[in-house]
Amino acid sequence: MAKKTVADVDVTGKRVIMRVDFNVPLDGGRITDDRRIVQALPTIKSVIDRGGKLVLMSHLGRPKAGPEPKFSLKPCADHLSKLLNKPVAMANDCIGPEVEKQVAAMKNGDVLVLENVRFHKEEEKNDPNFAAQLAKLGDVYVNDAFGTAHREHASTFGAPQHMQGKPRVIGFLIQKELKFLGEAVTAPKRPFVAILGGAKVSDKINVIEQLLGKADMLLIGGAMAYTFFLAQGKGVGKSLVEPDKVELAKQLLAKAGGKLMLPVDTVIADGFDSTATSIAEGGNIPADKSGFDIGPKTVELYKAQIAKAKTVIWNGPMGVFEKPQFANGTNAVAQAVVDATQKNGAVTVIGGGDSAAAIEEAGLSDKVSHVSTGGGASLEFLENGHFATIDILD
Repeated sequence: MAKKTVADVDVTGKRVIMRVDFNVPLDGGRITDDRRIVQALPTIKSVIDRGGKLVLMSHLGRPKAGPEPKFSLKPCADHLSKLLNKPVAMANDCIGPEVEKQVAAMKNGDVLVLENVRFHKEEEKNDPNFAAQLAKLGDVYVNDAFGTAHREHASTFGAPQHMQGKPRVIGFLIQKELKFLGEAVTAPKRPFVAILGGAKVSDKINVIEQLLGKADMLLIGGAMAYTFFLAQGKGVGKSLVEPDKVELAKQLLAKAGGKLMLPVDTVIADGFDSTATSIAEGGNIPADKSGFDIGPKTVELYKAQIAKAKTVIWNGPMGVFEKPQFANGTNAVAQAVVDATQKNGAVTVIGGGDSAAAIEEAGLSDKVSHVSTGGGASLEFLENGHFATIDILD
């Protein structure tokens, strides 16, 4: 997916409208994790250092009916100002005459943050009139918001369509995401091991089907393993399962041959908050217990597979890693992925979401090849291999 980047465009004196992902966690107006803003800095600096007039647009949270102060992007504008060590202006809307006036008054190197695009319901509907008003604000369009690249909204899809004939490019963050995810999917170094966890098979069905055709081994963890256990006729106790997906799990197992590896033992307990844990062997969970993590034998099996790999993609935790008593499987997989990177020269990609959170928590995120910034986006990319929002760019 060879795409022009912001580096290929002369931005001097031009209005550069850039879609970023500043959907950061806030606690009473204080940003608790600024990673998404920090990851956009290389593209932001490239524009302002070369004398572009930078207009940033993003969503934040899920406002229900119009503007909600708690979802304002003002804290992001203030934080960006600190990171850049220069003033960053804030607009009180993302479209309209006042905003247009503010953009017209910008000087080279200025930065303006538009207010939350989701304060207008037309954003998610990709309303053509709303998209056209956003497009009016720029001479150059840049998409650097990988976390929302799978959503065809006005700011990601409609606006660039209205800017035909003007440069429409990707930023450096999306360039990096496409490189690592794209190569893992299209030309992986082998053996290629995919690790899938999380709660639901239904969230990952299409990904499992896609990866079965591409990966050499697929390791399954998290609660979705119990739906596969059920498909094999094993006891799952009170574990989280999707009974309506059992037939599908059977089909996937049949299709997989020996490629799909399920846990051989499980950490079980009475409930989510119980600290008294024990091990159920062979995937048979007693009727009064629930499974919350992969067991020690499974950890060793999975570590052995990961150690042989030259490409690893990991999406989804192995258990309820937020609880220390159920975090061992996820932490052990994280360490094994790091070891594969450092000792074996494997290309390792963490697919955003909870796996990214787990590897951050373990302090290992800088020891793998790439941590994706989009959980849902990376899953969808693994499934389809492209995004319409990126396809339309130069």
